[in-house]
Amino acid sequence: MPEHFRALIVILFLATVVFVLARRAATDLIPLSDFKRRRNLWFAVTLVAFFSHSYWVYAAAAALIMYLAGRRERNVMALFFILLFAIPSAAVQIPGFGVVNYLIDLNHLRLLSICVLLPAALTLRRQPETPGFGRLWPDRLLAASIVLMGVLYLRETTITDTLRQALYLYLDVFLPYYVASRSLRQVSDFKDALLAFVLAAFLLALIGVAETVRHWLLYNALLEAMGVQWSMASYLSRGGSLRASVTTGQAIALGYVMSVAIGLFLFVQGYVRSNLQRLLGALLLAAGLVAPLSRGPWIGAAIIVGVFIATGKGAVKRLTLLAVAGVLALPLLTVVPGGEKVLDMLPFIGNLEKENITYRERLLDNSWIVIQRNPLFGSFDFRSTPEMQSMIQGDGIIDIVNTYVSLALRVGLVGLALFVAFFASVLLGIRRALLAFPDKDDEHRQLGRALLATLVGILVIIFTVSSITVIPTVYWSVAGVGVAYVQMVRRMRTARTTALATTRLQPR
Repeated sequence: MPEHFRALIVILFLATVVFVLARRAATDLIPLSDFKRRRNLWFAVTLVAFFSHSYWVYAAAAALIMYLAGRRERNVMALFFILLFAIPSAAVQIPGFGVVNYLIDLNHLRLLSICVLLPAALTLRRQPETPGFGRLWPDRLLAASIVLMGVLYLRETTITDTLRQALYLYLDVFLPYYVASRSLRQVSDFKDALLAFVLAAFLLALIGVAETVRHWLLYNALLEAMGVQWSMASYLSRGGSLRASVTTGQAIALGYVMSVAIGLFLFVQGYVRSNLQRLLGALLLAAGLVAPLSRGPWIGAAIIVGVFIATGKGAVKRLTLLAVAGVLALPLLTVVPGGEKVLDMLPFIGNLEKENITYRERLLDNSWIVIQRNPLFGSFDFRSTPEMQSMIQGDGIIDIVNTYVSLALRVGLVGLALFVAFFASVLLGIRRALLAFPDKDDEHRQLGRALLATLVGILVIIFTVSSITVIPTVYWSVAGVGVAYVQMVRRMRTARTTALATTRLQPR
């Protein structure tokens, strides 16, 4: 039996386990019909990919499935999230048929944007209640960032390629943000969408654990069967254990997705009636976070939990208990079987692969030297500078393992400032929105706490990794969800003020 079919059997079994166990909990939040439809779509896309034996056959069939599903889907972001990690995002070039070298690089994420998000964006734009793009501060900062990047592409490539890069910015950045920020309007919409992300993460978590245990990257054989080359799909180990990646392409990208899912789970789990199912969900996400053996996401997850607790009831007491539990757990690791290995992997404590920390420190120092030469708008040939050439690793690449550094090098401090200002405006908006709910048990406040904590965690994690594979799609989408939350709270305040004014004007 071909390897990709053996991998498919394992994937289908693990996915069935997840969907069976999650069914009861999911129906505490959404109708059973929605759960079944999205589950069946995930299976359909997965089966099409494994049986296609060609990326083009897969793309044609999946595009039709996604488009038809999008037309009957009441919450397009839920559909987007459940399918976001269905297969690896390896890219193939659509040929130019003699007119140009090639049209675009097409991958699963862009196919999803074209077939699901684009029709949704066109529909939302026609609705009178949808705020026009540019009316909100995050819109303006994002638009300025996209325009700046588009203009700066002209200095390093042709006009044709600049247009191609502009299309990528539209598909990869604008559409996930715009649809997320405009389509979610009520708490039920947020529950639906965030549950879909968490369910997709459950699938990644269990498959990731299986990859680590069996020392087998299950989706690599799929890419070979489809005839697609992807440099991301490689076996990496740490401490003698395989670092799982599933469909994300890199172990740290999988850890990042798990951290984000943990943040969103903090909100979703509040609606699950069964304590056992809440515990099982938390344990599965924790296992999925461990499987990639990536330390940056571990720190991010800890920060997400910490921020969520800090914005809730009894924050000081709970944070103190959490800190004490963490300190007491460290001595226990020295006596339990395998504990020493875990200690060795912990950031700031362990000694395993400390050269990675040294590399990151050198990257910051050398990058700052290069940035100072072109501080405002960066340079397209920064990799050819002596300082960056000295960062070449054994596999012959310069790994810019820091999203902020990468932006400063490529688009300068102006581009970096726009990026940071965008996320700062979203975080500030969420923080202000929380003040509208003095009752700390209010579901609207719980949603805001989860989104605030998740975005803070994301901004910490991307300090340790460049924006590769699914990473930017996730942070633009979550930022859009944050903007949607702020707009929902703003509408509630307006409605409350209007109702109060109407009551006062009525004759007694």
